[in-house]
Amino acid sequence: MSDKRYTTSGIEIKDVYSSAPENNEQPGSFPFTRGIQKDMYRGRLWTMRQYAGFSTAEESNKRYHYLLAQGTMGLSVAFDLPTQIGYDSDDDMAEGEVGKVGVAIDSLKDMEILFDGIELQKITTSMTINATASILLAMYIALAKKQGADLKQISGTIQNDILKEYAARGTYIYPPKPSMRIITDIFEYCSKELPKWNTISISGYHIREAGSTAVQELAFTLANGKAYLNAALQKGLDINVFAKRLSFFFNCHNNFFEEIAKFRAARRMWAKIVKDLGATDEKAMMLRFHTQTGGSTLTAQQPLNNVIRVSNQALAAVLGGTQSLHTNGYDEALSLPTEAAAKIALRTQQVIAFESGVTDTVDPLAGSYFVETLTDEVEAAAHIYLDKIDAIGGSVNAIENGYIQQEIANASYQYQKEIESGERVIVGVNKFTQKEDAFDDVFRVDETIRNIQTAKLQELKEQRNNTAVTKALNELKNAAKGTENLMPFILIAVEEYATLGEIANCLREVFGEY
Repeated sequence: MSDKRYTTSGIEIKDVYSSAPENNEQPGSFPFTRGIQKDMYRGRLWTMRQYAGFSTAEESNKRYHYLLAQGTMGLSVAFDLPTQIGYDSDDDMAEGEVGKVGVAIDSLKDMEILFDGIELQKITTSMTINATASILLAMYIALAKKQGADLKQISGTIQNDILKEYAARGTYIYPPKPSMRIITDIFEYCSKELPKWNTISISGYHIREAGSTAVQELAFTLANGKAYLNAALQKGLDINVFAKRLSFFFNCHNNFFEEIAKFRAARRMWAKIVKDLGATDEKAMMLRFHTQTGGSTLTAQQPLNNVIRVSNQALAAVLGGTQSLHTNGYDEALSLPTEAAAKIALRTQQVIAFESGVTDTVDPLAGSYFVETLTDEVEAAAHIYLDKIDAIGGSVNAIENGYIQQEIANASYQYQKEIESGERVIVGVNKFTQKEDAFDDVFRVDETIRNIQTAKLQELKEQRNNTAVTKALNELKNAAKGTENLMPFILIAVEEYATLGEIANCLREVFGEY
């Protein structure tokens, strides 16, 4: 098994502790309450990711090289708003938003610059992209091919979770049903061409950021996951194959023990859901997840307090058994993180991993009266919501009739009321406040970025083979009208340097906008 571990006093620490193993659930076996691996972090630490992307591909590339040099194990790409909703940087709709909340990617040319000097086969990349996930994935595949990589070895994740966009975040383009078709096309394509790629990261993060409770985050995320499983089954895909490539993305908020209970309950609930839908391979029943600390918990007042909040949340994520973690910068309530904030966020994970001792044994809180009871209670409360959503006819119906959105809005209102009445204490905001000087060490994105991107687009359109681009777009449009898998058509268009906006507009013409 793993190497021996000891406390500072020389007491040996066992791999795993349980009261009577024969009566007890073990880590690495169904229903995975205690973690998806037998030895968890003794065997391998979680992936320490830092979410980055801003301005142009050139600028983001510099930040990636910086993060890799600091010890980041995987990259996590943030895209700007126009990229997320299928507009090129020179589109009227993109004005004022280019490069602001992430990097602007207009074509394969930008993707080549973004990963310049970085071998895709040697890293894992997570891309926070939904409505245009198929296009960005096609660009990533095209770049990997140009680098001579073995596509069977390429690993990473696209968020690709459109249902939570309708419910909580808003960066959708097409109506729910064609959107679900694109997602299942990606499932099918990757199961053959990119077997190690995680084709969806079913995301509770944004549901929580929109104001849900921990229980709602869990219930609505698993309900969405169930909708994706059913859509893939209807397409005739094998649940034992495609369910292994689903991953999840959760938020980690301030209430330490509730968050740990949420993660333990999530694994158990998902294992049962997948089994009930016909899976027989235990690996298909494992809930693997990435965690990000809670952006909405960060305060603009006394921003250095956020270092403590992030540490607390990161520790809860690790004790809850996450596979991958992003820690927020302390200045994110004010701007995109500065390099200094990004570094302390990464160091937070490294201190937990190498100095705290929490990685020495698997699921160290198992058997705690409080944690076990809370895990059961979180699960029971989430099941009430899942049963309600099933009665409505599943997530798509529950979103189309506004049920999920209304539940989140009610919870958000309640939370805000508690802060304003002082019933819920936020340190530095409604208690222990002080007069502060303006915090001006913030990261700013220059407005001229749109001009740079527009010039790049103009040059690209002059240099590429426009006849080949038109042909590729027409073939994609015809495929969209039929039932063929769209991924091969999108890949051809991308390789001919069709832009993101051109491809998205082509699909808008067939599917319409929501």
